[in-house]
Amino acid sequence: MTSGHGQAAPSTPVIILLLWGAGLYLRLTVMVAPPLAPVIAEDLGLGEALTGSLTTLPILMLAVAGIGASFLISRIGARNTLIIALCLVALTSAMRGAGETVTLFIATAAMGFAIAAIQPALPTLITQWWPTRIALGTAVYMNGMLVGEVLGSTLTIPLMLPLADGNWRLAILLWSMPALLPALALLLFSRSPARDRDDSGRWMPEWRKPLVWRLGALLGASGALFFGSNAYLGSVLGARGESDLLALGLILLNGTQLLASLLMFRLARFWTGRSAPLILLMLLGITSLTLFVLVPGYPGLAMLFPAGLAAGMMLILMAGLPPLYARGTETAALAAGMFGIGAIINFAVPLGGGLVADITGAPGAAIVPILVYSALVVPLARGLPPLPR
Repeated sequence: MTSGHGQAAPSTPVIILLLWGAGLYLRLTVMVAPPLAPVIAEDLGLGEALTGSLTTLPILMLAVAGIGASFLISRIGARNTLIIALCLVALTSAMRGAGETVTLFIATAAMGFAIAAIQPALPTLITQWWPTRIALGTAVYMNGMLVGEVLGSTLTIPLMLPLADGNWRLAILLWSMPALLPALALLLFSRSPARDRDDSGRWMPEWRKPLVWRLGALLGASGALFFGSNAYLGSVLGARGESDLLALGLILLNGTQLLASLLMFRLARFWTGRSAPLILLMLLGITSLTLFVLVPGYPGLAMLFPAGLAAGMMLILMAGLPPLYARGTETAALAAGMFGIGAIINFAVPLGGGLVADITGAPGAAIVPILVYSALVVPLARGLPPLPR
C-alpha cells in the first residue's frame, strides 16, 4: 500500500490495528486513577485536590511536554517517537505503585510526559500513512483511546483490583505493562515513512495564530467536563451518601465514550469543522453535568450518560482538526499547541474545582468551575475556519 504521495505504508488492516492499539494507551493508564482514588487517598492520606490531581496531573504534563514531542517527531519521525513513548508509558505508569506519595506523583507526571509524545505522533502518522482517510484514521485511534478510558475506569474495581488481591499498586502494574504490545507491533509491522514532500519540518506551534488558541480552548472544555467529572465523581457521591453508586456512575460516564466513538465513525466526516454540532454537544454536556450535581439518586446519576457522550463526541471532533488544517510535522506542531493549551485547561479548571471544594467543604462545588469555564467558551465554537480542500 502507498500513501497519497507514493510513500510505502502498512496495509489498511495493519494501519487500523496500529492506530487503535497506540490510541488505547492515550488514556487507559490515566483512567485507572479515578476508581482507585478512594483507596489510594485512604492509604496515603491525600486531600481532595491531591486526589483529583492523580487524574489531572498527567493531563497537565501533556501541555509541558507536547512541544518537545513535536520537536522529537521532526527529528526521528512520528513512528519512532511513538514506539519510545509507549515503552515509557509502560515503565512510568508501573512506577506509580512502587513507592509512597512523592514517588506516586513523580511517576504520574513522568507518565504524562510519555503520553504527550503519543498525542501528536498519531495524527502525524495519519497524514503520512492515510492522507485520503484522515477522518476515518482519527476515528480509529480515538476509538482506541476511548476504549482505553472505558477499560481503565470501569474494569479496575470489578476485575483488576480482585485479580491484584485488593492491592492497588499491583492493579496499576497489571494495567501498565500491556502498553509494550503496541510498541512491539509498531516495531515489527511498520517502518518510518519517508519525509512528505509537503513537510516543512516545522515543529513549533504558531502561537501568534488565533486558531491554535481557539482550538485549545475548545478542547479544554471537553476535557474539563470529562476529567473533572471523573476526578470528583467519588467525592460528590460520597457526600450524598451514595458511594455505592460509584461503580455505576463510572460506567455511565465512561462507557458512553465507546458509544461516542462508534457514532463518530459515521458522523465525523459530516460534523468535523462544523460549528452547530460542537455547540449543541457543549450545551448538552453542561446541562447534563449540572443536573447530576443538583439531582440526587438515580435520576441525577443517569445524567452522567449524556454528559459522557457529549464530552466524547466533542473530543473526537476536535482531535480530527489538526490533520485537516495542516500536513506532516506541521500537523504535529498544531496538535501539540492545541493539546498543550487544552491540557493546561484540563488540569487547572478541575484543580480549581478541588480547591473550591476544600475551601467550602462542599464536594459538589468542585464541579462549578468546570461548568462556568465550559459555558464561557461556547461562543468560540461559532464560525470555525473553513477546512482546506
